[in-house]
Amino acid sequence: MMMNSSNRSNIPILYEDNHVLVVVKPVNMPTQEDDSKDPDLLSVLKQDIKVRYQKPGNVFLGLVHRLDRPVGGVMVFAKTSKAASRLSDIIRTRKLDKSYLAVVHGTPKASRGRLIHYLRKDSKTNTVYSVPKGKDGAKEAILDYSVIRSAEGLSLVEIHLLTGRPHQIRVQMATEGCPLYGDQRYGQGRNRPGQQIALWSSRLSFEHPVKREIVTFTCAPPQTFPWTNWENELALHFKGP
Repeated sequence: MMMNSSNRSNIPILYEDNHVLVVVKPVNMPTQEDDSKDPDLLSVLKQDIKVRYQKPGNVFLGLVHRLDRPVGGVMVFAKTSKAASRLSDIIRTRKLDKSYLAVVHGTPKASRGRLIHYLRKDSKTNTVYSVPKGKDGAKEAILDYSVIRSAEGLSLVEIHLLTGRPHQIRVQMATEGCPLYGDQRYGQGRNRPGQQIALWSSRLSFEHPVKREIVTFTCAPPQTFPWTNWENELALHFKGP
């Protein structure tokens, strides 16, 4: 294992070896280059690797999964094509264990449960809709959730993704009447412009693509509102054994 805290990108590195790079994606940073041309995580990390290891030419860094621009938290990248292929296969076969934390408006009907919807994406508007099963272009979306605590009209929820559809958590929770705090797209009328969406990639667990052992990485959300409403709960959630 190579831990490196001297990276020049200011992107927190949770773990690094010759095969994978696990980092904390900042909120409001694109995962990869988009039309905004703002600095994106993939390009910034490639440049950081190039500088830190004095690599000539282009740096390989495989993007195997994504987070929406406003969402932050744990992400894994592949540093070799072999690792990229194996990680992609792990994701395709749903063996990448992904958990999120979210703050939602209201309280889900049950304290824990499984949500199954069928989602269709409008590529022109980059908007996802919940539609009846069998509708053209509809893909099954499944997540498990557990309410950690509800207070003052908001709930802190842990979410475990079983599928990886675009905007999945945001659309499924909104469809259930509990849109995410700060979600301007799927929580219109409940959120005010300028509010930061409260969705955080808190945990990744997967079989290392080369060492073939299960590795797990966690990261707590930033100490900003509304996360600060749940400081005690989050401290317990991330407390080590």
